[in-house]
Amino acid sequence: MLQMMITGLICGALLGFVLQRGRFCLTGGFRDMYLTKDNRMFYALLIAIAVQSIGAYGLISAGVFEFNAGTLPLASIIIGSFIFGIGIILAGGCATGTWYRAGEGLIGSWMALAGYVLMSVMMRNGVFAPFTQEVKSHQLSDNSIASTLGVDVWVLIAILLAVVAWVVYKEVTKPKVFIPQLKPKRTGLAHVLFEKRWHPFVTAVLVGLIAVLAWPLSVASGRIFGLGITVPSGDILLYLTTGDDTFLNWGVFLVLGIFLGSFIAAKASNEFRFRMPDVKTGIRSFTGGLLMGCGAVLAGGCSIGNALVMTGMMTWQGWISLVFMLLGTWTATYFVFVRGRKKASKSTLKSA
Repeated sequence: MLQMMITGLICGALLGFVLQRGRFCLTGGFRDMYLTKDNRMFYALLIAIAVQSIGAYGLISAGVFEFNAGTLPLASIIIGSFIFGIGIILAGGCATGTWYRAGEGLIGSWMALAGYVLMSVMMRNGVFAPFTQEVKSHQLSDNSIASTLGVDVWVLIAILLAVVAWVVYKEVTKPKVFIPQLKPKRTGLAHVLFEKRWHPFVTAVLVGLIAVLAWPLSVASGRIFGLGITVPSGDILLYLTTGDDTFLNWGVFLVLGIFLGSFIAAKASNEFRFRMPDVKTGIRSFTGGLLMGCGAVLAGGCSIGNALVMTGMMTWQGWISLVFMLLGTWTATYFVFVRGRKKASKSTLKSA
């Protein structure tokens, strides 16, 4: 138990620290792909996927653990991922982003987290569990892309690496835009860790390495999976309300570690402060959290469990989920940002 707690907290704290300092926000990245045609954060996600894929399958080849992709609840993944994509725009952050921004003192993220945790438990263990089971009961037999195509998984990883190498080259060879930098207040390692702006690609490599590290640490506790947010988040509430310590698993300490690591990073970089949203934003954050919890349970994972881990494991679940997560995000972005701004503009013109 002690070893599980320590390794989970350490892995989570590393992830929370890196996410906070690198501003690794998939919600903002997916949104910006639609609003400003800025794909850098999506490219960063591809880098993290590639690093995790190489590391995880390297560990599998070394016999550290075995992985079974299982079956494919296609309809559940499509519906859940689309709902999740809508939810993260309303909440202002994905599952992991909500945890790390809560560690910065953002009260709106606490509200989103409350809705997310509550609905994930209701969907898995509560009043909506029969609905979840019914939707997920429609399964396709093969979830492994390599198995379906009849190729070695390393062929798929090589293709992914080629794509990543191309987009990275394309991005780093773009003409640089000069951004004036303030004079550093710190020097050496302190400047790099707590003051310097981290490049999203460097952050992505670190996230990928932490995702690799999560596999053997989690497996050692009997949990055969890597990074995961939704189920452990719900398990926290189940433990608090039932007192059943069987809900205390490696994943629980992982997500608590994300909060802790983000808090440490935010405090050390002078970015921690309590920020209270207005009523409208608070309601929207909580509603977004509810949709996140619903969608993540139906899809079998969130932006980390599906869009990072299951994509890296070369499953249909991961890549299909990523596509419909993007579609849900872009749909919500249109209604919240594009259409919302048009309505505000028209109201201003009418009142003028």
